[in-house]
Amino acid sequence: MSLKHYQSKRKFAKTPEPEGKVAKSDAKAVFVVQKHQARTLHYDFRLEMDGVLKSWAVPKGPSMNPADKRLAMMVEDHPLEYKDFEGTIPEGQYGAGIVEIWDKGTIEFINRDLSGGHLTFILDGKKLNGEFALVKIKRPRTRGGEPWLLIKAGNKNPAKLSNQFKPTYEVGAKGSNSPHIKPMLATLVEEPFDKKGWIFEIKWDGYRAIAEIGDNIKLYSRYGNLFNDKYPEIVEGLKKFGSEGASFGGHQAVLDGEIVVLDSEGRSQFQLLQDYMKNKSGKLVYYVFDILWLDGKDLRLLPLIERKKILKDTLPEIANIKYSDHIAEKGKEFFAAATKKGLEGIIAKDGSSPYVESRTNAWQKIKNINEQEVVICGFTEPRESRKYFGALVLGVYDNNKLIYVGHSGSGFDESLLKEIYDKMKPPIIEKCPFDIVPKTNEPATWLKPKLVGQVKFAEWTRDGLMRQPIFLGLRDDKEPKEVKREGYHAR
Repeated sequence: MSLKHYQSKRKFAKTPEPEGKVAKSDAKAVFVVQKHQARTLHYDFRLEMDGVLKSWAVPKGPSMNPADKRLAMMVEDHPLEYKDFEGTIPEGQYGAGIVEIWDKGTIEFINRDLSGGHLTFILDGKKLNGEFALVKIKRPRTRGGEPWLLIKAGNKNPAKLSNQFKPTYEVGAKGSNSPHIKPMLATLVEEPFDKKGWIFEIKWDGYRAIAEIGDNIKLYSRYGNLFNDKYPEIVEGLKKFGSEGASFGGHQAVLDGEIVVLDSEGRSQFQLLQDYMKNKSGKLVYYVFDILWLDGKDLRLLPLIERKKILKDTLPEIANIKYSDHIAEKGKEFFAAATKKGLEGIIAKDGSSPYVESRTNAWQKIKNINEQEVVICGFTEPRESRKYFGALVLGVYDNNKLIYVGHSGSGFDESLLKEIYDKMKPPIIEKCPFDIVPKTNEPATWLKPKLVGQVKFAEWTRDGLMRQPIFLGLRDDKEPKEVKREGYHAR
């Protein structure tokens, strides 16, 4: 074991970190987890082995939930003295930022197969207790380190989880029921911000779509619903990027982006997308903001900023397939410009973040216009000359329970009234799907919670209801159970 790599990265006259040497402790082996607020917040997970601290950077931190599979990037060995280190690494030095001990204790190894890429051990700390596993992922080493997974025991065979980042499909040749990429999702925050190392993109108002490109094209929603027949123009454009009909040789790739329809001012509008199948009004575009896989290489563990550079260099000029550009660091200025143009909002992304198939704080959305996905739970009787129904009764899920959030009778023309009414007929039920039956201004008919819509509204009231919700359209790319209330804080 050697600390040459550790020592070569540091100037010990300028940093308070210990220089250290390889030294075996006489006591029981230890572990330490240090919260490290450097360029990005992460947690350093260190295990005493063979006279040094074997170290992994864990972006989201260790978890006691066996369902969580934390990405852990193996970095250089640290000296044993580092187990007690807390302090501030000065600006300009490697790892500059604040280091705090988050947890520490003793460790007992069950399996020490480091070279084989599988460690199992028991931790005895204040926060972390019980059996854990570190499993090496079969992926190339990146600048951030060597990728592993840190898992709390509870999975019968943790080694099998190393396939999480391994494509289990042939790109462009999957069946409709085969595994699909689940997109990385952003967390809603209230205010725009400026931040070094972060980038800012337009928040497109349309359908999130993954494109798998190869000998065949597969375009699908976040839940795997195919868009090929719905948007054939996009599929034809993707063929120019792929191996089918590409004059420059073509690529096999997996792209992430948003299908939108632009108005005459270049703004994406969900209502235009809803009406596009009927009247073809507006410009249909697939804006691509990420690339996950290219010509046999899985790119998901690369930093976002590197993936975007690869995407920009690779994506050819195609009329309805566009690269979604960004600006760096100046989120407040970008949000002000988006607001002035009447856009829905912006997306903030940590430029160093890998691609993970879940919702994460590494991607954040800031909205200018209040929009909310809703579950259609019922409808009221129409008044006067109105046909079909008066208003939709709307809900969201909170801890697996449906919560009433208001009703909407605005945003419909007669054609949309009939379209929605026809789709609501099959799920009619007698019992109200809410635990507490809401008051409605007309008799209500209740529905099984199967249909998802989207509304825009003025604000959340103190009672947790939407004020003045206007219906924008149905969303067949969303699952009801995933619909949560966004941007509401109890007052």
